[in-house]
Amino acid sequence: MKILAICLGAPERLPGRRMKTGIFKHATRAGILVDENGLVGDAVCNGEHHGGQDQAVYGLGSVDLDGWSQELGRPLTPGTLGENLVVDGLDSRNVSVGDRFETDDVLMEVTSTRTPCATLSIRMEDRLFAKRFMAVSRPGFYCRVLKSGTLKAGDAVRYLPFAGEPVTMPELLALQPKRVNAQDRARYLASPLHAKLRASLQG
Repeated sequence: MKILAICLGAPERLPGRRMKTGIFKHATRAGILVDENGLVGDAVCNGEHHGGQDQAVYGLGSVDLDGWSQELGRPLTPGTLGENLVVDGLDSRNVSVGDRFETDDVLMEVTSTRTPCATLSIRMEDRLFAKRFMAVSRPGFYCRVLKSGTLKAGDAVRYLPFAGEPVTMPELLALQPKRVNAQDRARYLASPLHAKLRASLQG
């Protein structure tokens, strides 16, 4: 397994909107420093919903990118969905909270999945894309950075599955915290979840 692409975005205005976004990301061949706040040089314009230490890096697998290309009927280049990281040979539908990705320099831990928003729909030029994203259920994954360092395309990646009971990305995508039964709630809370999601389950 290896890193297929590292993607960065600069602040750009959405078509017809005043707000700026960092969702327009492009692959780079350069080595990029990754710390607890994410990829250095990658724009995060809405700190309320994006970024932060539990959402430091947003990743997809190459299987996801291929699946979306087939779904949309056109090839997607790395970064199209706003991802920072594409891992070759990985399918995010099989990724769980607590899984880790390790290179020689960096260690990341999965915390949660992505919830689609209006910005993503505008970026994809499809006002119903958020609903499509939910239906297709190739959501990718957010990571916290446990060990800072440099990442670059071509780096070998070691995939370290979580030792506890799995909580997969499609399961989290469909999660409604107020409707979770006690058994599932205990399973979720036993994993290293994103802090906001953990709080919503404990509330």
